[in-house]
Amino acid sequence: MTTAAYAAIRRHTHWGVVSVVVGAGIVTGIQVGKAAIATPMLQADLGFNLTAAGWLTGIFAVLGLVGGIPAGTLVSRTGDRRMLVLGLGAIALGTVMGATAPGYPVLLASRVLEGLGFLLVTVAGPAILNRMVGDGQRDIAFALWSCFMPAGMALVMLAGPLFGDWRTLWWGNAGLAAAAIVAGLAIVPAATARVSVSWRSAASDSLRVLTSREPILLAACFASYSLMFFALFSFLPVLLMEQMAIAHGTAGLLSSVATGANIIGNLAAGYLLARGISRPALLAGAYLIMGLAGIGIFLQVFGGTPTLALCILFSGVGGLIPATLISSVPLVASSAALAPVVIGLVMQGSNLGQVIGPVAVGGATGIYGWAAAAGIVLIAALIATVAAMVTNFDDSRIR
Repeated sequence: MTTAAYAAIRRHTHWGVVSVVVGAGIVTGIQVGKAAIATPMLQADLGFNLTAAGWLTGIFAVLGLVGGIPAGTLVSRTGDRRMLVLGLGAIALGTVMGATAPGYPVLLASRVLEGLGFLLVTVAGPAILNRMVGDGQRDIAFALWSCFMPAGMALVMLAGPLFGDWRTLWWGNAGLAAAAIVAGLAIVPAATARVSVSWRSAASDSLRVLTSREPILLAACFASYSLMFFALFSFLPVLLMEQMAIAHGTAGLLSSVATGANIIGNLAAGYLLARGISRPALLAGAYLIMGLAGIGIFLQVFGGTPTLALCILFSGVGGLIPATLISSVPLVASSAALAPVVIGLVMQGSNLGQVIGPVAVGGATGIYGWAAAAGIVLIAALIATVAAMVTNFDDSRIR
């Protein structure tokens, strides 16, 4: 595609495409959250402990630890719509595999396949938006995209307890993924031109990104956020049931409210960034508030209602972070062609935190109690604050 043709497309924003892409993202967010809300069902049916539940959530992201950059490279060479549809297909197959799993090992393997789909969708989605969204609406569109995780998790937290058992919940999710595939094929246009596959070029692109300071810092920021978020929300229904002595359905409802607050933060980030607020200041403030709120939540020094309020604060303020980081990718990529590769690296950071958070908290809590999670979250907050403050976000590079 010529530069002039690319610019002509980017003058207008195709909001129908944005809606489908965000919807596909929400489907992937539901797959993340379903393990958390299904934990009590899985404990009753398969005899899970919190460590096993943590791995069921964490292993979902394990392919993203090493596959983000290769996925970003493939997206730029084989087509973002194709990768979106393949990702949704992997989610559908993995969910069916999980629904029919005879025990924990197969269920765990099915989560790896779902995680592959998650990786492809979360790398292809921003690439499609970058192609279809006009420059003036970039921050708004990416703020909407960054809502996919909390929106999907909030929906499944709310709806999950309504299912009779966890297998029915899995089957329902397979149907959602199939519907998203149809919508993607019908509404998202394929790129008019793609770069031919060259593994030498792909390796060169990856090396350029991996040796660039700002993309590495951006990935570190996302890893820290993801660790903090999933350290809490992978176990929030269980924590609330223990803290407030409430039923599973009520815990799901309250978890949905807390998770949904993250959406407000994501949208607020788009508003604030469009008005020129400093990205490092926005990120650093959000990380510090999350760290302090996490101490109050996990140490359980307050009653049930104040703890829930802290969860909402943790989630809402935290929502400022992913929207800011994702919309910053074009600012730190050395060229437009490398933007999907940088997105892949950032998603590797996200997946790293998504693996470490549930596994570390599940293991530490089983040994030392919930207080151990407070230290994990606080350390991650401090590391992220430093990384955000030293990152150079060059606003003059918005294309």
